[in-house]
Amino acid sequence: MVTLEGVAPVVQAPMAGGVATPELVAAVCRAGGTGFLAGGYLTAEALAERVAAVRARIDGPFGVNLFVPGERSGDEAVGAYREELAPEAARFGVTLRTDDLYERDDWEAKVRLLVAAPVPLVSFTFGLPSPAELAALRAAGSRLVATVTTVAEAVAAAEAGVDALCVQGPEAGGHRATFRVGDTPEDVPLPRLVAAVVRAARKPVIAAGGLRDGRDVAAVLGEGAVAGQLGTAFLLTDEAGTSPAHRAALTAGRFGETVVTRAFSGRPARGLRNAFIDAHGAAAPPAYPQVHHLTAPLRAAASRAGDPDAMSLWAGTGFRAARSGTAAAVTRSLLAEVDAAGG
Repeated sequence: MVTLEGVAPVVQAPMAGGVATPELVAAVCRAGGTGFLAGGYLTAEALAERVAAVRARIDGPFGVNLFVPGERSGDEAVGAYREELAPEAARFGVTLRTDDLYERDDWEAKVRLLVAAPVPLVSFTFGLPSPAELAALRAAGSRLVATVTTVAEAVAAAEAGVDALCVQGPEAGGHRATFRVGDTPEDVPLPRLVAAVVRAARKPVIAAGGLRDGRDVAAVLGEGAVAGQLGTAFLLTDEAGTSPAHRAALTAGRFGETVVTRAFSGRPARGLRNAFIDAHGAAAPPAYPQVHHLTAPLRAAASRAGDPDAMSLWAGTGFRAARSGTAAAVTRSLLAEVDAAGG
């Protein structure tokens, strides 16, 4: 069986937007799991500060995830979506941006940072870096992980020379990691997708998407994965940067299902179904990161107001199994459950 050095059976997902705090990452690592910082939506300087904060807390391996900038598309539809959202902006008293909303997430600077100050693991979401960037990060000493959603993406990533694959199934919370913005995500169940990728790509696989507990992790280990990655399970932990309104939405019982929508970012992403998704999901264009930046002031205002009906409440299908308490306690429980299930 292929293995991946430095990766525990339980991996904490790199949840962007402030959820994966340095405190969360360090707590997971100290408890025997593998934690990932989210580099998405951060400047290189902010990411450097968070990496330093993790290093100040632990000596062992951890990872950093980066969002790969995609080709520009969808600009012509963003203006119409802005008009669609005008009443929402008026309701919250915010102004929607009218400038150029496309940007590359400080990509080049973050790659330079991780080449100059390497971390043990670097993962990528939304595609693959250039061959030169992959070579530079590998030469710096990092092990490289590509997030994939199909067998075809997995084979392409393996051929590009990454060390491992994070295979994301349809049950995952947050953004689906399709290589192209306009792609409609497939719905192959995670265990079947993992088994197919293991056969086709012959790389170590970290399985992600809808894993609720150690039994679920053990099940994907049985399909050939080396680890299970969980994000939603950590949303309610003490160290997570989950907002109070998001925490309340996960536990109050008002929101009964998750759906995949482009309403908040222009990319398919799974979250709790709310009024904003129902009202605007059908009109949202496949334009990322433009839609993400367009809706940012709306989402921020809704969070400040404690209004979950206009927030992006990212969560996987197993959101009712999210656990409260310390991240260390949750990690240890998950690892014990994996052992008990024979993983």
